[in-house]
Amino acid sequence: MSDASLSRKTAVLVFLALAFAYFLSAMVRAITATLSPTLIPEFNLQARDLGLLAGGYFLGFAATQLPLGHWLDRHGPKKVVACFLSFAVMGSLAFAVATKFSDLLIARILTGIGVSACLMAPLTGFRRWLASATQLRANSWMLMTGSMGMLCSTLPVQWLLPVMGWRPMFWGLAGLNVLAIALILWQVPAWRAVATPAQPAGPSPGWFGGYRDVWAHPYFRRMVPLGFFSYGGLLAMQTLWAGPWMVRVSGYSPLEAATGLFWINVTMLFTFWAWGWLNPWLSRRGWHANMLMTWGIPLNLLVQAVLVAVGPGTGTLAWALFCMTNSVVSLAQPAVGLAFPPALAGRALSAFNLVIFSGVFAVQWGFGLLVDGFLLLGVTTPQAFQAAMGLFLMCSAAAYVFFRAVRADNSNPR
Repeated sequence: MSDASLSRKTAVLVFLALAFAYFLSAMVRAITATLSPTLIPEFNLQARDLGLLAGGYFLGFAATQLPLGHWLDRHGPKKVVACFLSFAVMGSLAFAVATKFSDLLIARILTGIGVSACLMAPLTGFRRWLASATQLRANSWMLMTGSMGMLCSTLPVQWLLPVMGWRPMFWGLAGLNVLAIALILWQVPAWRAVATPAQPAGPSPGWFGGYRDVWAHPYFRRMVPLGFFSYGGLLAMQTLWAGPWMVRVSGYSPLEAATGLFWINVTMLFTFWAWGWLNPWLSRRGWHANMLMTWGIPLNLLVQAVLVAVGPGTGTLAWALFCMTNSVVSLAQPAVGLAFPPALAGRALSAFNLVIFSGVFAVQWGFGLLVDGFLLLGVTTPQAFQAAMGLFLMCSAAAYVFFRAVRADNSNPR
């Protein structure tokens, strides 16, 4: 991994230390889908409760994003991630000893807060440490490590459940987060504050300094609906609703659903690996992120339409195609980062991450509310899921229309 300011060896070690933390964050993010058949009867959860429980992680995650961007620009990835992960340790321990739904929810919110810097920190560092084309590759490979984490949250968790139960798993996750803190403190370089375009180096005017420029940027505004519905929807479905769909709509057993989630995450692992290799090559030939999203998102809308229309006839393959075709929206994140100078990168990326994870929370909880609402109207469970998916498709299509209607680019102000 060649870069702009670190030796190759140092860049690789920094990447691996940060990637391990992101691996853990993705694993704990997606574990709810695999554990849902166990948690539902043990805590008497409804669909809306399950959606809120999974969404609680993203609620905690989203709540930190604006101050996080300021802290990343000022203090850098090393200090910020190490401090935040201590909350993830507390969240894992709290989940392990939970006795009621409110305990689970508080633990998930704490965990979301704790891992909320695990992707934004490396992306902020990459914006300063790596050349532009390499940033796209590093971003895709960071997402690939997230797919590895989600992969480990499926069949391996399902296999371990009868052996050790779900509570000891969270004791283990707490220990792994402590190890991640140690690796980051050891390998990630220190940070030096740099001047923003509008002010000298030094303290920013409060947590929200610089966000006015970020939110006013036309390219940022262009990407907001895609980030909320398309990217947020990808994470919401992959980390929660794909599993219950396979059980309650397609008729899978819990083990079959876990196996399906395993192969979906294998697909995403190789998808992000391929994006990492292809992005620099595509960029040199003029296939920038905006063009790729223009051509790729309609394929995802087609897959969503198939899920709505076929319903019980869909399963692992359809959901793998949904995730794979929607992975093109992951290019939006580094594209937003490149629209701003390095001194504002942390705030720009965190603001966009706030959009994404607000979308994840809204889609995860909203989808559950819709399913329960349609069930109250007397429709069957598959029909309730199909109707909820149909409304999600309409929102995704509207986000794409807005993306195409607004003409703003992300010319690099390096």
